[in-house]
Amino acid sequence: MSHRHKVTIRCNRCNEKFILRGRKDRGRVDTGFKQCLCSNAVDFEIEEEALI
Repeated sequence: MSHRHKVTIRCNRCNEKFILRGRKDRGRVDTGFKQCLCSNAVDFEIEEEALI
């Protein structure tokens, strides 16, 4: 069973911050996040927070 995690994603180009929920699968949290509003799809700082 996979648990839900809170994930903070910050864009390193425009500094936009997204707080999402995701499920941990094979050591990685999947949130469905694809790209920032500035069209950045690769340069992010991702921080996994406490369990929800």
